[in-house]
Amino acid sequence: MKTNSYFGITLATLVLATISFLVFKEILPERIFPETKVATKNVVIDSLLLEAIAEEAKPIDSVKAKEVVAKPVIDPKAKQKITFVPIEGITFPAERYGDFKGNQYLIPFFEKLYQLQTQNSGNVRIAYYGDSMTDGDMIVQDLRALFQAKFGGQGVGFVNITSESAASRGSVKHQFSKNWQTQSYLKTKKPVFPFGVNGHVFEANDTLNNNWVKYKAGRNRFSTVLNNPTLFYGKSTNEEAEISVIVNETDTLTKHLKPDHLVNTLKLAGNTDVNTIKVTFKAADSIPVYGLNFDDGKGVHVDNFSSRGNSGLPLSMFDAALMQQFQKQLGYDLIVLHYGTNVLNYGSYNYSWYEKRMSRVVEYLRQCFPGVAILVISTADKATKYDLEMQSDSAVVPLVNAQKKYAVASKTGFVNLYELMGGDGSMVHWVEEEPSKANKDYTHFNYRGAREVAGMVYNQLDEGYEKYKKMRVKRKTKVAVKRKDSVTSQNDSIHAD
Repeated sequence: MKTNSYFGITLATLVLATISFLVFKEILPERIFPETKVATKNVVIDSLLLEAIAEEAKPIDSVKAKEVVAKPVIDPKAKQKITFVPIEGITFPAERYGDFKGNQYLIPFFEKLYQLQTQNSGNVRIAYYGDSMTDGDMIVQDLRALFQAKFGGQGVGFVNITSESAASRGSVKHQFSKNWQTQSYLKTKKPVFPFGVNGHVFEANDTLNNNWVKYKAGRNRFSTVLNNPTLFYGKSTNEEAEISVIVNETDTLTKHLKPDHLVNTLKLAGNTDVNTIKVTFKAADSIPVYGLNFDDGKGVHVDNFSSRGNSGLPLSMFDAALMQQFQKQLGYDLIVLHYGTNVLNYGSYNYSWYEKRMSRVVEYLRQCFPGVAILVISTADKATKYDLEMQSDSAVVPLVNAQKKYAVASKTGFVNLYELMGGDGSMVHWVEEEPSKANKDYTHFNYRGAREVAGMVYNQLDEGYEKYKKMRVKRKTKVAVKRKDSVTSQNDSIHAD
């Protein structure tokens, strides 16, 4: 009897629960989570983005959210043809707006790769600016390895003094004392000293306990040693500062700092490579410290300048004169701008405000780094819950279109990461497939996915480079034929006389 009673109660409960679900489903909002998101205390959003949102961004109309999901945004200019002006006699074929890659605007970068590959001349350097998508050297470490495998080069490049992602980075082991004074372009508008090329400036102002930083080579391909460790620091009137350098945990060296110029460099181990290095700063207050660089001076080097919460807008806070000095020291040939995740956090369907501001950022970067080529990478797909189902966030496509628009207008290269991933619904697929390629936040890639993204970016660049090489050979052949015809014509004229 009791068994029958329990069965009846259970059955009645299940029936009631099912009816309740069907009723409540009809009155639940179309989107479970609000479109306009509030950043949690664990998420850092740059101050310039917050200001831009307050001034110009129009919040998403939640009533129309489902319509946007059901009817993906169609770019009316998708079939518009974009033609290019020749650079050094080379012109890439015209592109449809919808398929825009902008390889024409990367010709200076391709030429440097060509000189490196064919003449073993010089080196090539890339500054990769991003947000949390590249935290811990994600994506960038794999892109670096792909370039170095083809063109040569050793080393992880420029590394900060302190880093919020040090514990999760495998390409270099990084430790530091907790008493560093750090200012970031995400939070500070008027720093005591101008921000370095990494968007940070560090000060060793603790007079009681010496500040220190330690690096150990990781296990990544092409970065199993710390190549030619070099300290970068800025200008100061402090003439007493010195550093103690412990190499490979055995040899100790003492070096004096000479902060005479906007950017000063100091080789910490001669021209040798090391496995570990620890630098302790003594009486070094009031000297801006920017970071250490590790590279062998050959091949391709890729610096990861990631900042959690960054929209890209803080790049406008660089000091142009200081950046020009960094450019003289490091010589960047390509700047990558990989942003969007944090712009999506404050929902909008109209990103014209972001488009305008980032266009100005690109223009300013060209003042800071004269002659550099620029590549814009769009936001990846991101999924949000609609009607109890994870789907591509309705703001992704509008943002991608805005990023493409400012890339076209600013004459930069463009990687449509959203399309390369697979377009609508791709993030859900990346998260749920086995093995997964993205995290359960339906926003960030795991190491497997980051490696695939790096491959996508590299393959597009390499495809453009290989096309450039073929066009370069054709141009050279045409020039040779013209010269031969000219000489022949002159000889005929002489004989005729």
